[in-house]
Amino acid sequence: MANEAKPCPCHIGDRADYGGLGQEIQLEHTKAYVVKPSAASDKAIVVIQDIYGWQLSNTRYMADMLADNGYIAVCPDFYVGKEPWSPSNDWFTFQEWLEDRNPTGINKEMDAVLRFLTEQCGAKHIGAVGFCWGGVATHYLALQYPEIKAGVSVYGIIREREDRYDLKVPTLFIFGEKDEIIPLDQVSVLEAKLKEKCTADYQVKIFPGQTHGFVHRKREDMNPTDKPSILEARTDLLNWLNKYM
Repeated sequence: MANEAKPCPCHIGDRADYGGLGQEIQLEHTKAYVVKPSAASDKAIVVIQDIYGWQLSNTRYMADMLADNGYIAVCPDFYVGKEPWSPSNDWFTFQEWLEDRNPTGINKEMDAVLRFLTEQCGAKHIGAVGFCWGGVATHYLALQYPEIKAGVSVYGIIREREDRYDLKVPTLFIFGEKDEIIPLDQVSVLEAKLKEKCTADYQVKIFPGQTHGFVHRKREDMNPTDKPSILEARTDLLNWLNKYM
């Protein structure tokens, strides 16, 4: 998609019972959901799941939105067959569940995805977009993978360590003001540390009144008061990718 084209942040068909426009494939040792744009493209986005896993329709909807805007989109199973979190699970067991699903322990899977995109899809420009758990993973990739051209971390939990701020690639951070999981004081620390230590381009944007998960909420029209923020965040996401890819 050309940089000057206007991004389309929604409206991919009838989403009342959304099933996705792409297909599932075996990708080396894991699986992935892949969707390609209508015209040939050498630009690709790795879409990184939230705690509910790679098959969540909300996340696939975002992958389809990216394809609708000219990107090859691939959403791998970064849990490699392990069960995603379930809304019925006891939150007291969350840390135990998370122990073998480390968002900074994804190198093997990411390397496989990069091989797939470059060798089989002809991708020459690759970015990453992640939500929640995937937002943390995207932040990690922006520190470790200079071959990633741009990153968008969407409400990724902030981990305060000194090695978290020297980004290698341009990264957009999106947060909701009313996120009960990520307090605003942590966002302020992130922004201050990035200003002090980061040489790559970055932006930290907080959306007033929004809660965790608002950007990849599948049916933006179900929340009419939130819809402007949802569409603005998606447009920001697309504009960031278009700018650097």
